[in-house]
Amino acid sequence: MIGLLQRVTSARVDIGGETVGAIGRGLLVLVCAEVGDDEAAALRLLERLLNYRVFPDALGKMNLSLRAIGGGLLLVPQFTLAVDTDSGNRPSFTPAAPPEAGRRLFDYILSRASEIHPATASGRFGADMQVSLTNDGPVTFWLRVAPAAS
Repeated sequence: MIGLLQRVTSARVDIGGETVGAIGRGLLVLVCAEVGDDEAAALRLLERLLNYRVFPDALGKMNLSLRAIGGGLLLVPQFTLAVDTDSGNRPSFTPAAPPEAGRRLFDYILSRASEIHPATASGRFGADMQVSLTNDGPVTFWLRVAPAAS
């Protein structure tokens, strides 16, 4: 599982002119399932997202997690994070999980996130989304929980 997290002061997802998910201060996370990922990988990524210390403490050091500040979590499905750019001028998405597996794992991580972090919102898998954000810092990290060995 891949999570591209961005610390934001606000973020939202619109579909067809309607806002379907929005947060204030917190994390906007683009989420991608890779071939071989499972629910255990999704849970590990979620735990890292909730506990990754990217928010400043009183001294301005990145020592606080999303949980610690009680911030919002906006999860947005983004299969293009699992891309192979090693050759040619066209990206290959063979590392990405097939759509049905990607949807299942995104729905799973969203469901679990909503249970344990009430300030969770999301985009919609497979939709044409417009994502708006105000990146705070900017602070952006790429987190990856490697797929289980086959």
